[in-house]
Amino acid sequence: MAKMNLLQAINNALITAMTEDEKVMVFGEDVGHFGGVFRATSHLQEKFGKARCFNTPLTEQGIIGFANGLASQGSVPIAEIQFGDYIFPAFDQIVNETAKWRYRSGGQFDVGTLTIRTPYGGGIAGGHYHSQSPEAFFAHCPGLKIVIPRDPYQAKGLLLASIRDKNPVLFMEPKRLYRASVSEVPEEDYELPLGKADIVQEGSDITLLGWGAQIEILQKAAEMALEDGVSCEIIDLRSILPWDVETVMQSVMKTGRLLINHEAPLTGGFASEIAASIQERCFLYLEAPIARVCGLDTPYPLAHEKEYMPDETKTYEAIKRTLHY
Repeated sequence: MAKMNLLQAINNALITAMTEDEKVMVFGEDVGHFGGVFRATSHLQEKFGKARCFNTPLTEQGIIGFANGLASQGSVPIAEIQFGDYIFPAFDQIVNETAKWRYRSGGQFDVGTLTIRTPYGGGIAGGHYHSQSPEAFFAHCPGLKIVIPRDPYQAKGLLLASIRDKNPVLFMEPKRLYRASVSEVPEEDYELPLGKADIVQEGSDITLLGWGAQIEILQKAAEMALEDGVSCEIIDLRSILPWDVETVMQSVMKTGRLLINHEAPLTGGFASEIAASIQERCFLYLEAPIARVCGLDTPYPLAHEKEYMPDETKTYEAIKRTLHY
């Protein structure tokens, strides 16, 4: 075991994958000698050469188009989009090509070896173009997997599983945890299952559900609620697509209450899909309406970032409202 932050765990996973399989290659804006804007790809070019870790032009659509072509021909591309906010020029390539390649060819061709890495989320004073959480846009698209880690241990295991999965994966990294989250990480190769939620903390009164950096927020809110005698179960969804309905359903049937927290705006956020699905399955078990604690329906505001964020105080207040319904 070694102590790593989130960036180091991601870097370690990339080194592990590239060492094991010479078909793995990493590319994107500034990922080569510079090591990426956050240094997630540090030293990859000097270890594996310019043919396997290289810079691309500043064209997100081109990066993913190029990655689709490589994946369809047997390579294992890991394409980096420098910020999740800038993934939208590649939206057509991802939803109309990456996600549909296998389907449209009747299973003759696929781009299942493709992994797209991108940092997302706020909390770094990045303003409206470096703070967005676009996971729900892609969750509407069959043919993709969407994975979001909460800490370094999860990041390495989930990233290795994503790279080796036989489906294209959008791997979204909570950038405010890059250096803030530190944990013990095995130095050897390991994988964590995609599509399977993780019960972070067991409880009996309410289920708190989130992913990525918001798990820490849920843990802080649960500590506040515990002082009031409220026992919170915390679940890290880990995979947005496919998401683990069964684990969430079993938890809600036990606690009778559900609160979902995400950084993206409330309207049309993935919490809406979860709430609808759980309401269908657990209606007679619910003691209160399903609560959503999310970002505001505004562009991400630099000056009002603290007011925008669905923090532990907002979450704690929603727990109290739900318990007192």
